[in-house]
Amino acid sequence: MYNLLMLVCRACFDELQTEHTYTWMTLDLLSDLLYLLDTLVRIRTGFLDQGLLVHDLKRLRQNYMKTRLFKLDVASILPTDIAYIWLGPNFPELRYNRVVRIYRMSEFFQRTETRTNFPNLFRISNLVLYIIVIIHWNACIYFAISKVIGFGSDQWVYPDVNIPEYSHLMRKYVFSLYWSTLTLTTIGETPPPARDEEFVFVVCDFLVGVLIFATIVGNVGAMISNMNAARANFQTRVDGVKRYMRLRGVTRTLQDRVVAYFDHVWAYGKAGDEAAVLASLPIRLRAEVASNVHMETIRKVRIFADCEAGLLIELVLKLKPQVFGPGEYICRKGDVGREMYIVKDGRLAVVSDDGLKQFVVLSSGSYFGEISILNIKGSKSGNRRTANIMSIGYSDLYCLSKDDLMEVLTEYPDAKQALEDKGKAILMKDGLIDEECTNVGPDPKTLDQKVSHLETLLDGVHTRLARLLAQQGSSVASTRARLTSLETAVCGIVSSLGSATPTLLTITTPPEE
Repeated sequence: MYNLLMLVCRACFDELQTEHTYTWMTLDLLSDLLYLLDTLVRIRTGFLDQGLLVHDLKRLRQNYMKTRLFKLDVASILPTDIAYIWLGPNFPELRYNRVVRIYRMSEFFQRTETRTNFPNLFRISNLVLYIIVIIHWNACIYFAISKVIGFGSDQWVYPDVNIPEYSHLMRKYVFSLYWSTLTLTTIGETPPPARDEEFVFVVCDFLVGVLIFATIVGNVGAMISNMNAARANFQTRVDGVKRYMRLRGVTRTLQDRVVAYFDHVWAYGKAGDEAAVLASLPIRLRAEVASNVHMETIRKVRIFADCEAGLLIELVLKLKPQVFGPGEYICRKGDVGREMYIVKDGRLAVVSDDGLKQFVVLSSGSYFGEISILNIKGSKSGNRRTANIMSIGYSDLYCLSKDDLMEVLTEYPDAKQALEDKGKAILMKDGLIDEECTNVGPDPKTLDQKVSHLETLLDGVHTRLARLLAQQGSSVASTRARLTSLETAVCGIVSSLGSATPTLLTITTPPEE
């Protein structure tokens, strides 16, 4: 950035270079040292080969030297300013090759945009920076052209520097910057050109200005659209729900509750679909993200406390977020328990049947329903809910369904038995299990599943047998038809030989020797 902004400025404004020569030489030396250091770092920068990071210095060096960037880096550190020995130190244009390394700034912007939490703001800042750089270079070129033509020779060029008002360095730069800004933004209001070279320069400036204006409008419009894309998609969903409720005559009170729910979801950034967001990640990386978010919480559940890590990782991938509004029941006493819940945020209350009396308040980190999804044999409550649980305000919960748990446990049979044993111990401690039922024997449901499986296999055998019998019948019929056709042909041959009475031939198979 230093070379990009200052080299052209020092080359066009003589006072800036001559009055601070030693300062610029020191800064130039530091800049060259940074360029060399950057080149050394690039030589030792690893790269991915089939997904594996390469560390071998020889391969790193060979890979870097094959790239186009190596040629640009070499061009940017060529010691062209050695010509200072013959021309003097006041020719900064000899260092213009340093500007070649501007691509590093673009790389920095791209990587920062990927990592920043405010990408749209960063894109706007980049756009403004690019425009400022273009206006800065154009201002310096305008002043250089004025110097070549002659200051004050006409109205278009910079005024005569002998006039005290226009003799200061700051006035020269600010005037040139003002002229460049007016021209490139196509505002105009500058003196018209008088010479051919002035006309050519102004025409080029106008063309560049049109491109800049189009770029600004396009980029800013795209950024604003991207910034509002999430809100627009969310609003479309809300409008669809509102139209449906009006069409179906939903009561006004319920409509207000639905709108309040959407307002809460948007205000607290919960409008996104977690599953859709994580779906773009590979399964293992998705599992790591889910584990980082949920692992500590799920380990707090009593029955999962000592489970192996593989099982817990599978479970956290099955957790689904749910939001409940004020006064909504998560479950009622006597409901069939098909899910367990973990409270992420908010407060829940265990209430009486009429919902007026609160017994216990559950807060963040609490959980319930873990026993009901195990469907433990002998439980006095079966897999029914034993309490009414209501959300006090808006509450965020994570839900694990019974079907998802059983799907995971099919791959972990030992863990399934361990979970059932833990569940039985908990129920026994609370006096909620019938010990006689636990000793009855195998689970009837398991036996039914085995019988169903055997019936399915038997049906398959019957189907295959029927298919084979059908094929056999078809083969016999085909053979009979061919024999009949052959018999008819033989009879015809005999008739043609003059036999008066056709002889019915009987085809027999000769006995085996």
